[in-house]
Amino acid sequence: IINNARFLILPWVQSKNLASKILASASRKVPDDWQLRYGYRPVLMETFVEKERFTGTCYKAANWLYMGETKGRGKLGPAGKQSVPIKGLWLYPLTRGFRQTLGADL
Repeated sequence: IINNARFLILPWVQSKNLASKILASASRKVPDDWQLRYGYRPVLMETFVEKERFTGTCYKAANWLYMGETKGRGKLGPAGKQSVPIKGLWLYPLTRGFRQTLGADL
């Protein structure tokens, strides 16, 4: 599983469907790049989207799977209160057999 840690298109950049086109291009290219660099092919991409700030529309448009949201716990402070924003979890399978490879029921 690899993480898409940061994805930003600046507000003044106007191009129809740019975000989903970039995500689609990355999902095609990343497995080969990882194979060359690290010697294995990832089976799944993940990303987290801050729910208070964003809706994840570009991930939905690029056919990523919405899996639910985090608890917003992160590292709890002394009072046990939420210390990080609640985020939506989005996944994108890079292989057809990703469930079997991971041994998971996703």
